[in-house]
Amino acid sequence: MVRRTVVMAALVAVSAMAVAAEIENKPAQIMPLASKSLILDAVHAGPRFVAVGERGHVLASVDGREWVQAEAPTRATLTAVAFADAEHGWAVGHDAVIITTADGGQNWSLQNFEPELEKPFLDVLFLSPTRGFAVGAYSLFYETSDGGETWTEHDTPIRDDEWHFNAIERLNNGVLVIVGESGTVAVSRDEGETWESVPSPYAGSYFDAIAHGDTGVMIFGLRGNAYRADSTDEIAWTKVQTGTGQTLLGGATLPSGETVIVGLNGTVLRSVNGGRALERLPNEVGVSLNSVLVNNGRLLAVGDRGTHIIELP
Repeated sequence: MVRRTVVMAALVAVSAMAVAAEIENKPAQIMPLASKSLILDAVHAGPRFVAVGERGHVLASVDGREWVQAEAPTRATLTAVAFADAEHGWAVGHDAVIITTADGGQNWSLQNFEPELEKPFLDVLFLSPTRGFAVGAYSLFYETSDGGETWTEHDTPIRDDEWHFNAIERLNNGVLVIVGESGTVAVSRDEGETWESVPSPYAGSYFDAIAHGDTGVMIFGLRGNAYRADSTDEIAWTKVQTGTGQTLLGGATLPSGETVIVGLNGTVLRSVNGGRALERLPNEVGVSLNSVLVNNGRLLAVGDRGTHIIELP
């Protein structure tokens, strides 16, 4: 399964979403093994970790090992989660669902649910407790300026081709970047007001982007393809040698400034030589990993079969 699994599995079944809408809009069931189910994303929320995944599962942890499932107002698969600060967070997913919390992930309420669109959200980003974006399949792109009390479609030419937007990220210099299907790369230098497409060095799909240094970006996706640009002012791509053909799905930055990236079949990579290459790290977790965080000198990865602690050498 791929990070934000809807990119593959759910998009195949998207025509069934409206039929299942009545069931999926019921509150998520509390399940003893929720932390061992398919988890698609995880983030820091102040002193806690919050993770989301299939069947509307929302999990919280203080150490990355012991998880407690929160009550959530949907059974739709949740594909991504983001927090603006320690208390205010949002998760998005199938049926264009958006849920929110104002207490660090303990309690959640429904903000958006549109199964008739037959489009899932694949990622979410908030710049502040009021300003945020949700992106997804077929160029689905919503924005809010009031913390999600109202969500509206964002009108931008980058949506014209209707490619899937797989990820939206904020870089260290404040530039926003969207990556997605068929080599989609777009940037915004005015906090998401306007967007421009960027020529891509690869025609396949990207699944995530991560800051590269103070002013750059690294993008990665299908078949182990990764590219970096040292500056977002005048983007010039350089291929990053990954040494793998496994699809790469999620990344994080270590305190040292190095990048770690995870992907299919337990792939874990760490940057070397200033991001010019990625080397594979030993990893006993053989399942696909969708997202990764840094956790007290270790990695906290989520994916198939739930959450996983990975020791760094």
